Amino acid sequence: MSTVPTTPSARKTSTARRPQASANAPTGTPTSTPAGPRVPGSTGRRVLLVVLYLLLTGIGLLYLLPFAIQIVTSFKTDPDAAANPLSLIPNPFSLDTYRRLFGLGGTGDAVPFSTWLGNSVLVTLFITAGRVFFDSLAGYALARLDFRGRNLLFSGLLTVMSVPGVVLLIPKFLVLNQLGIFDTYAAMIVPLLVDAAGVFIMRQFFLSVPKEVEEAARIDGASIFRTFWSVVLPMAKPALITLTILSFQGSWNEFTHFLVATQSPQYQTLTTGLASFVSGSLSSGTQYPLKLTAALLATLPVAVLFFVFQRHFVRSANSGAVKE
Repeated sequence: MSTVPTTPSARKTSTARRPQASANAPTGTPTSTPAGPRVPGSTGRRVLLVVLYLLLTGIGLLYLLPFAIQIVTSFKTDPDAAANPLSLIPNPFSLDTYRRLFGLGGTGDAVPFSTWLGNSVLVTLFITAGRVFFDSLAGYALARLDFRGRNLLFSGLLTVMSVPGVVLLIPKFLVLNQLGIFDTYAAMIVPLLVDAAGVFIMRQFFLSVPKEVEEAARIDGASIFRTFWSVVLPMAKPALITLTILSFQGSWNEFTHFLVATQSPQYQTLTTGLASFVSGSLSSGTQYPLKLTAALLATLPVAVLFFVFQRHFVRSANSGAVKE
C-alpha cells in the first residue's frame, strides 16, 4: 500500500490551520461561551399569552357562574334565595328541596318528581336503543344496498331534516289520535324510534368503510344482515357512540312531542313536568330552590353521559373531517 509523502510546506500549512490555545487559559478548565442575543419580542409574547389565558379563564368562569348559582341555590331556603339570589353561600344550609322532590318529607306540597324521572328514563332508554338499531339499518341500506329509488329516498331524508319540528306538531297529534294511541307510552316512543339525522350520520360513516371487507365476508358465505351485524357494525363504534349520545340527549330533553302526545299527569316526563311546575300549575310562589334543584337533577344524566364518552365523541367528529 503506497503512502503519499508530505512536503514541509504542507506540514506548515496544516500546523497553521490548527486553533492556537490561549497561553493564559489554565489547562483543563472549560471555557464559557457567551450568551446568545435575546430574541426581540419574546417577553411581549409571554405577557400576551398570560393575558390571553387570564381572559379565557375569566370567560370560562363567567359561563360556569350560572351553574354554580344553580347548585348553591338548591341548598338554600325560599327566603334566603329571594333575599340573596346571587349569593354563593347558602345561609342557612338546607336539604329541604331534595326531601320534597324525592318524597322524603319537607315543608310544602310534595312534587311527583319520581314519576317524571321514571317516565323519562323509560322513554329515553327505548328511544335511544331504537334509534341506534333502526338508524344503523337504514344508514347501511342507503350506503351499500343498490335498489331502485335509493337516491330519491336519500333526497327525501335530507328534505325531512330541513323541515322545522314545530310544523309537524299538529299532524303528529292527528295521526296519534287516529291510530288510537294518544296519551299512551306508545305515542311517546314509536314516533321517535327513527331519526333522519341519525340515518344520515350512519350512512356517511358506512360510506367510508372499504368494500373489500364486505366482499371478503360474502365470499365466506355471510348474508347481507350477517355482514352488517358481525363485520361492518363493530367497525362503526365511534359513529354508534356519537349516535347514542345524540339520541339520549335528544330524547331526554324532548318537550314538544311529549306535549302533544300526552295529557295525563301520569305520563309526564321531566321536561313536561318541569314546565308545568315552573308555570305555577303545581304550586304557588317563586320557589326558586325547588325549581332549580329539579332542573339540576334533570341536567346531570346528560352531563355525565357526555363527559364519560367525550373522548369517543371528539374522535368520531375528527374522523369524519380527515380523509386518507
